[in-house]
Amino acid sequence: MKKVELLAPAGNLEKLKYAIAYGADAVYAGVPDFSLRVRINNFTPETLQEAVEYVHQHKKRIYVTLNIYAHNVHLEEIKKHLKFLKTLNIDGVIVADPGIIMLVKKYLPKVEIHLSTQANATNIEAVKFWAKQGVTRIVLAREVTLAEIKEIKKAVPKMELEYFIHGAMCMSYSGRCILSKWMSGRSANLGDCTQPCRWQYTQKSQISSAAADKFQNDTLETTVEDDMKRFEVDLEEDRHGTYFFNSRDMNLSSHIQDLIEAGVDSLKIEGRAKSVYYLANVVRAYRKIIDASLGHQMSKLKTVIKEQQKELDGLVNRGYSKGFLLGNEPEHNFEGKLSDTNYKFAAQIEGIRQLAEKNKKEKYNIVFMHNEMFLKDKLEAVTPRGNEKIKIKKILNHKLEKVAEAHGGHEKRFFVQFDRVLAEKTLIRRKLTKV
Repeated sequence: MKKVELLAPAGNLEKLKYAIAYGADAVYAGVPDFSLRVRINNFTPETLQEAVEYVHQHKKRIYVTLNIYAHNVHLEEIKKHLKFLKTLNIDGVIVADPGIIMLVKKYLPKVEIHLSTQANATNIEAVKFWAKQGVTRIVLAREVTLAEIKEIKKAVPKMELEYFIHGAMCMSYSGRCILSKWMSGRSANLGDCTQPCRWQYTQKSQISSAAADKFQNDTLETTVEDDMKRFEVDLEEDRHGTYFFNSRDMNLSSHIQDLIEAGVDSLKIEGRAKSVYYLANVVRAYRKIIDASLGHQMSKLKTVIKEQQKELDGLVNRGYSKGFLLGNEPEHNFEGKLSDTNYKFAAQIEGIRQLAEKNKKEKYNIVFMHNEMFLKDKLEAVTPRGNEKIKIKKILNHKLEKVAEAHGGHEKRFFVQFDRVLAEKTLIRRKLTKV
């Protein structure tokens, strides 16, 4: 079976490094102004250059996102950015706007052009059209089914195909949503989506007693507003309120081999705004599934999929869906509930430090806390290989004072002696006690 690429999101330089460490073949990243991620994205030209160098040192690939739908006011800045990108050895650009494609061909004539999912390529003739424009890879719209992927690859075999396999889904058509612009003045198509589809909406006015009786067993036409009183919408609501736009998250872990056999060249994870913990676990899960899918051992593949699905279920999610892959309407999450999880992300390991104690040197891990961790916690170390149970022997604060617990929310580092020395980029999670 052919080699297939695992493509991971990189919201910043640190996340990029974790994606590479946990098994990504390639990453996609971009500066905020042009990459459909204005917020929770701190890439600058300087860190983007560092990212390119880091990725290539590890013999991986990096694609730069330029997939906004530009207005005239953006064009001069885009030209400047393209001139800057020409100084970097990037492996490709991800573009949606035909005008930007023309500029890429002018300023970066030797760089691969990947058509963003924002361009909504859903059929054979569209793929043929984009091939004539110099596009070398199509990031297929999420609405394309498995059967359609096979047809497209058969009709245009030289075109590389990329498909989303995990992450958030939009209630709109492949991300081309106007809700954010309409409701909060921030355009999703310029990378500044406020995700009104995720807001909770509750009834604005009081229900009469007669209506309340009906409301217990049925729905009621009503006016609702979001939880921060930003916007009003008329709709039907039951007694629990409604998250009426909210979609479930995509999870195609059981169909990786199907996608490879259908002709997909790159399997893409969504989530540039997610944490390093989320990113590392998702990348590792799909790395293991892809490797097993290419191993021609069906019994092993089924076991690996089951194991990794358990890991993915343990991450906070809105419930999982197979999207449009099998030709069905994706499920929605009208209750807005997030999944329960048995573990909580606690910390990340940044390195090792030797400290003098009683005339000898002891090895401690340098730990950056995200949440909390206590001496008697049941902990697991999350590594690129798998998860390992660990115990804490000692915790020292930034003043090297012995403490019984460590908490996040600040930039100070702790020094922790576990029952073994942990490698850099190991993540720590604590088992939650069921109430």
